[in-house]
Parts: sequence; C-alpha cells; structure tokens
Amino acid sequence: MLNAITIVTLFSALSFLFYGLSCLTSKRMTLEFKRFGLSKQQQLLTGILQLVGGIGLAIGYYQSQMLAAISAAGLAILMLLGFFVRLKIKDSLVLSAPALMYALLNIYLALRFFN
Repeated sequence: MLNAITIVTLFSALSFLFYGLSCLTSKRMTLEFKRFGLSKQQQLLTGILQLVGGIGLAIGYYQSQMLAAISAAGLAILMLLGFFVRLKIKDSLVLSAPALMYALLNIYLALRFFN
C-alpha cells in the first residue's frame, strides 16, 4: 500500500518529468518563456533541471534518501525562482500559485528526506 510520502514524491517526480519534457518540446512553453522575459537558453536549462530533478527524486526515493533530498531541494529552488519571475511580470496570484505550491511541496520533501 502506498503511503502519503510515496504519493507526494511520485506526484512531484512525474510532474517535473512531464513539465521538463514540455519545456523542451512545447511551442506553448516557448511562448511562456518569452512572456516571462527569459531566453531560449534559460528555457533549455529549466527543462533540463526539471528532468534531472524529477529523475533524481524518483530514483532517490528508492535508492538514496540523500539524492531524493538534494533533488527536492533543487526543485524547490527552481520553483521559488519561477514564482518570483511570475511576481516580477505581475502575473495574478492564481497564475503564480502552482509554482509556489510545487516549491512548498518540494521543501517538505527535502526536509523529510534530509531527516
């Protein structure tokens, strides 16, 4: 039976795998990064970091709590930066909330795995 930490970890890992791939392949994401005032290189870096973080979180959950903790912390930082970018361009709280939610979720995971 799956416990809450397993569900939250897999949810986060799968979300970042999906969004990382989307970031690297989706024209809609390219338009979003332009709207954010970010370059194509920053979009590429973001997508790669999301993929690496998602993979690290999934593998770390099963193999190494330290890898899971580092991955979750990295994803939390990435999402905090995303949240601040959205605030900077004056997106609404509704549009900014998912980035903050993922940041808080991954802060929780990092703390759980570091302990």
